Amino acid sequence: MKLALFDLDETLISGDCSSLWSAYMVAKGWVADEQSFLQQDAALMQQYAVGKMDMQEYMRCTLVPLIDRRESDVAAMVENYIQDVIAPRIYMQARECLAAHRAQGDRTVIISASGEHLVRPIARFLGVDETLAIGVEIQDGRFTGATQGTMTYREGKVSRLLHLINQDETLLQEASFYSDSHNDLPLLTRVGQPVAVNPDAVLLQHARQAGWPIYAWR
Repeated sequence: MKLALFDLDETLISGDCSSLWSAYMVAKGWVADEQSFLQQDAALMQQYAVGKMDMQEYMRCTLVPLIDRRESDVAAMVENYIQDVIAPRIYMQARECLAAHRAQGDRTVIISASGEHLVRPIARFLGVDETLAIGVEIQDGRFTGATQGTMTYREGKVSRLLHLINQDETLLQEASFYSDSHNDLPLLTRVGQPVAVNPDAVLLQHARQAGWPIYAWR
């Protein structure tokens, strides 16, 4: 059984699920200082685009509206968010690609630098059972606003995946990985079948030079 790995944001869906969730929380009245919150989110995402994001800082900021909220309440809001915002943004080619890998008997995994409270339910909606995402801390059934574990960001995606597959380099060499971002080059360069989907400028240049497949999903 081969691994078929997928980034989420801008790969399977149009947009970034974390930023879209931030806007959704604002729209639903979950954010106190709405303008400051959205400005901070936008500024940090600009840092992501150039590979300089402090992921700890980003998660700290975006989890503030969830502090002390019940896990069940957040999960219910996320389900509404998926129906309202994410479902219309799923690329048709992404659905087809996932289906093709499942038909081949491949093990599909979404590995994302977004929080697990978003990635897991989105993955379920897409019919993907396995995810690697940024861990969020829950104590006594409520969000603390903290993260936990190794961040699935840049080299962190590699280390988390290796842990998942028990350090089996053979699985890695036979795996495919679909991503849009140069931030995923640490993992893209480790798998046997890297695929650039809607690549940013840096990844596009690298993919062309390396002879990787380049897809435009819409």
